[in-house]
Amino acid sequence: MNPLRKSPVHHVLAKQQPDWDLCNDMPTVLLFNHDDKERSSILGIADLSCLWRHGLKGPRSVEWLEAQNIAVPAVNSWSTLVDGGLIARLGQTEFMLEDGLAGNTARRIQNLLADRPDGIYPVLRQDAAFALTGAALQQLLRQTCSFNFMGLDVATRPLVMTTMVGVPITILPQESPDGVRYRLWCDGTYGEYLWCTLLEIAHELGGGAVGLNSISII
Repeated sequence: MNPLRKSPVHHVLAKQQPDWDLCNDMPTVLLFNHDDKERSSILGIADLSCLWRHGLKGPRSVEWLEAQNIAVPAVNSWSTLVDGGLIARLGQTEFMLEDGLAGNTARRIQNLLADRPDGIYPVLRQDAAFALTGAALQQLLRQTCSFNFMGLDVATRPLVMTTMVGVPITILPQESPDGVRYRLWCDGTYGEYLWCTLLEIAHELGGGAVGLNSISII
């Protein structure tokens, strides 16, 4: 493989000698071992940094996105994109778009923003992006974050900006075929610390790292 991109946690993942594939020119773990699926049902942590994402903000961001036929969610919430992936509204005029494995909306928006439309400012996203899943998920959240996630109504697609073990994160719950799971993003420079801290707690709770093959991507 000759990757053009690397996950912020690539170095840590490589130590476990997993099965890799390229996703958006980034080496991505498909499988750690044959116990991945079982771990994901208990408490699985997956690296989704490979998914293509881009951001934008500015006073005309809402009308500009609507002109691109993208439905704009309410502040501090998210919605799905028509070709897979999601759009998250981080503030009144700031957004993050992330493609699923097959979509290209975020990449298309990034290309359109290269023309610098008036009142719109591109935001480069170099996040570490993780998925958390499994029956012990709420135990991990209680140990790492002061926010009460049990009070969220998942059906309203809420988005929370908070801290986890001291790291600023954006986090949201998603319905999935395996139940509710959480997606989170943080600045890539904190990615390795956050991954290792969450992984240590996951091991204590009977879970651990899982590959892309063990989770479904919305």
